[in-house]
Amino acid sequence: MLDLRRLALICEFARKGSIAATAASLGYSPSAVSQQLAALERESGATLIDRTARSAELTDAGRRLVEHAERILAMVEAAESDLSAQAGTPSGRVTVTAFPTAAVAFAPALARLLRRHTALTLRMVQGRSGRGAREVQSGTADIAVVDDWYGRMRESETMRVFPLLRDPLVLVVPRTHRLASPDEPVDLAELRDEPWMATPDGEPSRMAVDRMMAEVGGAGPVPWEFEGLSTVLSLVAKGVGIAAVPALALAAGVRGIAVREIPGTPAGRDVHAVVRASSVHRPAVAVTLRAVHTAARYLAADLTALEPAVR
Repeated sequence: MLDLRRLALICEFARKGSIAATAASLGYSPSAVSQQLAALERESGATLIDRTARSAELTDAGRRLVEHAERILAMVEAAESDLSAQAGTPSGRVTVTAFPTAAVAFAPALARLLRRHTALTLRMVQGRSGRGAREVQSGTADIAVVDDWYGRMRESETMRVFPLLRDPLVLVVPRTHRLASPDEPVDLAELRDEPWMATPDGEPSRMAVDRMMAEVGGAGPVPWEFEGLSTVLSLVAKGVGIAAVPALALAAGVRGIAVREIPGTPAGRDVHAVVRASSVHRPAVAVTLRAVHTAARYLAADLTALEPAVR
């Protein structure tokens, strides 16, 4: 009989590509992962891992077992969800992962909306952009709030994708800046030589800003790059420079800044919720997903109503 926990482990190994990365992902030691994979080989009667002194990779038999294991684990979760749905009461822990600005923006509404479900525990964690869907797929998280800058997010046989809101770029300037006045028109071409701040080169938000400025001839070299939009906003508030950030980042409530809409159709990102198809009907996941949708409607209304403002 194949052990379900070991099947989940070999699926994680297939995603991570190494024993060390699998151990780090699951919180095990590398030796424990090796021992569990060896035990799975004994259970299956096949060589699943091709080991060398420096690496380990799946054999053909290992890849076939992963394909079966993914279907088996999805069916087990679907069965558990079906039985839980009969009980009808949301209970247990639900883990939601979100990129940092979404975690800050969604958390207050989720806490309020889920408060009445006393048997349910919400665990919300911040993750780097681009990892949320993989965490849901691996079972590390139940729901991921993910950003999609290029419209590439798609459903699959095992994953469901639910659109939540559109998050446009907005211009933020110190409240002492001339554009802090809503009477001053925003012309990006006139801002090319301003001291811009941005996230590091290669970050999705940075690439969106670079594309936006390229349309008006490009900005000068960015003199300051900072990890994290909250850091960028705090420095704008201190008068260090100006920035263009996703509007959702304003949920942190930074004071000392003026927020202006960018003319035309600004660049932005779509925000989605990603859930495993096998767990979407589990009461705890279903009620949390509804809360995520409701929180997104609140936030979308705030973004739609965004007007030139001083904070």
